[in-house]
Amino acid sequence: MSEQAWLAVGVVLGCLTLMLSTAAAPELILLGGVVVLLVTGVLTAEQALSGFSNEGMITVALMYVVVAGIRETGGVDMLVRHVLGRPKSLRGALLRLIMPVTSVSAFMNNTPLVAVFLPAVLTWAKRLQISPSKLLIPLSYSAVVGGTITLIGTSTNLIVNGLLLHSDKPGMGLFDIAWVGIPCSILTACYLLLFAPKWLPERKPASAVFENPKEYTVEMTVEENGGLVGKTIEEAGLRHLQGLYLVEIERGDEVLAAVGPYERLQAGDHLIFAGVSDSVVELQRIKGLRPATDQSFSIEDRKHRERVLVEAVVSPQCALVGKTIKEGRFRMVYGGSVIAVARNGQRISGKIGEIRLEPADTLLLDVRPPFLERHRNSNDFLLISQVSDYLPVRHERAGLAWLILACVVLSASFEWLSMLKAAMLGAAAMLLTGCCSVPTARKSLDGQVLLAIAASFGLGKALEVSGAASGIAQGLQNLAGDNPFLVLALFYFSTVILTELLSNNSVAVLMFPLALAIADKLGVSFWPFVVAVMFGASMGFSTPIGYQTNLMVYGPGGYRFGDFVRFGVPLNILMGILALSIIPWVWPFHP
Repeated sequence: MSEQAWLAVGVVLGCLTLMLSTAAAPELILLGGVVVLLVTGVLTAEQALSGFSNEGMITVALMYVVVAGIRETGGVDMLVRHVLGRPKSLRGALLRLIMPVTSVSAFMNNTPLVAVFLPAVLTWAKRLQISPSKLLIPLSYSAVVGGTITLIGTSTNLIVNGLLLHSDKPGMGLFDIAWVGIPCSILTACYLLLFAPKWLPERKPASAVFENPKEYTVEMTVEENGGLVGKTIEEAGLRHLQGLYLVEIERGDEVLAAVGPYERLQAGDHLIFAGVSDSVVELQRIKGLRPATDQSFSIEDRKHRERVLVEAVVSPQCALVGKTIKEGRFRMVYGGSVIAVARNGQRISGKIGEIRLEPADTLLLDVRPPFLERHRNSNDFLLISQVSDYLPVRHERAGLAWLILACVVLSASFEWLSMLKAAMLGAAAMLLTGCCSVPTARKSLDGQVLLAIAASFGLGKALEVSGAASGIAQGLQNLAGDNPFLVLALFYFSTVILTELLSNNSVAVLMFPLALAIADKLGVSFWPFVVAVMFGASMGFSTPIGYQTNLMVYGPGGYRFGDFVRFGVPLNILMGILALSIIPWVWPFHP
């Protein structure tokens, strides 16, 4: 290999070493590697920046906007409640997650699938009191392996099939690769169910250090036509809200304390909850409930998107100190609605409107954005801060949001549109229909993930243009001699190794001509080697940069680089053994 090829290999290995041994942000390490390769002349400026205009990276960004529309309309909560449910154990949760993700991934590109499930799984993990790190790697792996069941399950399969047709070879049918894909999916499910509970760490994302431990009192009313009337507490999903406790129900002149799971809700019931701020935010998203304070905004008013949730600490100089919230006419004075109250981290009994304010009480307020600037320096409040991730939910548009997502998936799956065009139209539809606001779309973009994806494309390009990738693959092939099975095994695992360093699509394009050349040299059928490219280029389990979905769950799961190595390498080996046992049997060397 040339000096540039060795330099590219050294930079990639250096990046991997830093990601394994330090806590530095992976996107900064990867970008640093690209800068080194640019300065040393291995990459041109156009090649170094190619990842930022890559269709895959842009598609991921657009899918964040599409998913933001699902989340903002309450669609994520529907997914959690009706698909994921409430299992009784971690393995039960894994089973409920793995089965639908693997099945759907066979017919849906895995990047948008993970984009849809990611916020749902985070919400679900919070409600089940399970660390997200126990569920997010299984989410990514299930989506990856499910894509190997059909030809349209992943873009890698479509690219290889397109290369076959371009080479005047016969193409593959929709379910031809299911001979290998289904056994691999079953093996992955068994591996995750057996080892994920023990081997995956319990980690928290970086944002967890900002969690608010204050316990608020919040009052909600059951809407007359909200869908919860007649349901039990259990059926309504109010029984096991993580970080939130249903204290009592006020029904007319009757107060129901120690509410049981089978108590049926009636229209107009006042529900008194106690819980932390994140749980109070989640409570606002439940369809059929609305804040019950006498001074709260009307339902029509709350549909406006320009509303935010803020925390405000009452100062001793506040004119409402010593008065109840109702007496002080909080809405008339400040233009905001008190959603919840916390006092010294302790639970406050009674209805929100009847709570008598004291200095240092913390209020959760539903207000318009100008409230923040208007009262930031007010003598009435000691501190005002916006609660992150609070989005007023428009449940009436949930069906429309899911329809837009379905159109994106179907148009891409049946190749009516490319994945990029489908995602672009889907994101535009979410914005134009009001399912997602422009500020929310802007906030939904995960810059860390997008930078890491763009930088990984740059590193992969360096290995490709310098000749390092083809040199490594050719060297491994030369070690095997003329034994077709041994050559196939080395070819498969070299494809897997390159996939952990490059993008899966780049590896497929790089290894396909080599597969045909090796088969021709050995005088055997090209099919085993072509199928090996399909599967080897899709098995990115051992590094977060090996597959886009791994990068998507890396930050939210609070993972470290080594977590993927320790948990993914054994799975890669098992998958390789299984795939290599089936491929020559289904596609013989000498048909």
